[in-house]
Amino acid sequence: MIELPSYHAMAAMAVTVLMFIEFVRGRLSIEIVSLLTIAVIAVGLYFFPLPDARPIDGLALAFGGFGHYALITICALMIMGRGLVVTGALEPAARILERLFKFNLQLGLLISLIIALVLSMFVNNTPVLVLMIPIFAALASKGALPTSKTLMPLNAASLIGGLATTIGTSTNILVVSIAVDLGMREIGVFDFTPIVLGAALVAIPYMWLVMPRLLKDNSVEAAATARMFHTLLRVGNESMLAGNELKEIEEKLPSGITFHGNPIGPFQPQQRVHISGSHEALEDATRALRGELAPSWVIDRIKRTASAKSLDQMVVEMTVTADSRLITRTLPSSGIADLYGVAVLGIHRPDRLMGERDQYSDGGDLRIKEGDVLLVMGIEPDLQEFARADALLMLEGARELPRRSKAVLSTAIMGFSVVMAALGILPIAISALVGAILMFVTGCVKFDRVGRALSGQVIVLVAASITIGRFIDESGAAAWLGESLSLGLVYLPPALVLAAIMAFVTVLTNFASNATAATVGTPIAFSIAATLGLPAEPLVLAVLFGCNLCYATPIAYQTNMLIMAEGKYEFADYIRTGVPLVVIMVATLSVLLVMSYGL
Repeated sequence: MIELPSYHAMAAMAVTVLMFIEFVRGRLSIEIVSLLTIAVIAVGLYFFPLPDARPIDGLALAFGGFGHYALITICALMIMGRGLVVTGALEPAARILERLFKFNLQLGLLISLIIALVLSMFVNNTPVLVLMIPIFAALASKGALPTSKTLMPLNAASLIGGLATTIGTSTNILVVSIAVDLGMREIGVFDFTPIVLGAALVAIPYMWLVMPRLLKDNSVEAAATARMFHTLLRVGNESMLAGNELKEIEEKLPSGITFHGNPIGPFQPQQRVHISGSHEALEDATRALRGELAPSWVIDRIKRTASAKSLDQMVVEMTVTADSRLITRTLPSSGIADLYGVAVLGIHRPDRLMGERDQYSDGGDLRIKEGDVLLVMGIEPDLQEFARADALLMLEGARELPRRSKAVLSTAIMGFSVVMAALGILPIAISALVGAILMFVTGCVKFDRVGRALSGQVIVLVAASITIGRFIDESGAAAWLGESLSLGLVYLPPALVLAAIMAFVTVLTNFASNATAATVGTPIAFSIAATLGLPAEPLVLAVLFGCNLCYATPIAYQTNMLIMAEGKYEFADYIRTGVPLVVIMVATLSVLLVMSYGL
């Protein structure tokens, strides 16, 4: 007869259940629930310490999550991901995937899932997700599937990939090591890969076709309100337009760009061509067509000034107010570039003014009217001076231009960190920290921009999850749950025994930690195997698999929290999509284990 759990163990289980309920209800923000959880544990353990512990030890347990290596690792990975974004390092990969998604959205997602799964078999899935998150964020901004519908399936695919080999995750290595210490043979790297790949074949259709439909579109609706800017594109000497007629290269042109005036005959170098498109489409046009939206001398001067002052180049939208001196002027006659050192890249004329007849100068330049929106490039001090002096209203949504001169450097830093972690030369925490420091030192990420890379919600949630995991472990709750499970498996057939062990470890890993699940579950599997007269290896593999089925809560694994901010996920999203996947994997893996070991 098993004894009742200790008061601390009962308290740990009660706090975990209450936290889970509050997360699911969603009435309080994730940050508030996380902080309340930490506070309750801190106060409780101060007045009622664990056996052989001091009150101050309870505070260390409660607040230790904020200094835990897992949290530091996640923050460092976020910073490195930010470095890839702000330097434009991922633009080539994003363009390749963009073409694939434009060909077929579903095919693009399927191939992406397979890539994530295969890579994670040999490389820790955390760097894999860090690389893919900004790529899919860029794709979402260009009209592909929103990140809320892609990141969750990609994360699940990478976790299944990490499950397929002993080197896929550190938890796999931990389980195998504990099993060897208990007397079992050492499991080879690919010994259970066929079992996992068989389960993956069953799970991929769910991740590919069902999971995105269970997730809401959390993207900000911007497409319907995107401003269309008119501008004059200056054809470069190496542009694909030079020497060609529009109809000859129309299919190769970037999408979202409209040519005006029905150009006749081949384009000539330095010719100015009237085009229109959104800000993003104009950026694509300048890159693909190798042209400029403003005189080259102005662009070069802005770049030199930004480099000399160590400031970022920015593009902002400004509305022309009734007091502006620019009204009735054209861009060439306004002297904007000479006066303020900024470049106007395009003009958007709101629909309410479209009924009026546009006025042009003798040179064919559009005269500016009240209400027009200017797309302006420059450094922040010059942009602010331009807006103040010429009575312009700066709109929200200013964008920093990628520091493409550092794209290769940021890619090399990320590659170094990934390789060091993947080959086991450095722990992922150290390799990520080294990478983040190098991003700062080389200027790929600036210190005053760190806040944009980090998510306060994720930081607090990670700290709370670490605290809960330690409380469950040190209070004896995890051990008591394992002993209770072993008593109920005596009369079950092997398939259900495997499924029960896997489900138990899955629950433990989704609410405590996979390390706790591994250290508690592996000895229990050996004990159950001896009691029931079953071989230990399939039961140990059930523990190993269960430790990696961490799809059902954001606190289960660090990559779950990495995607939370970018995908704007709620706690309920993980439950709604993760629980069915856990059921699929537990059922499939249990059956395949029975078949593989002839139980």
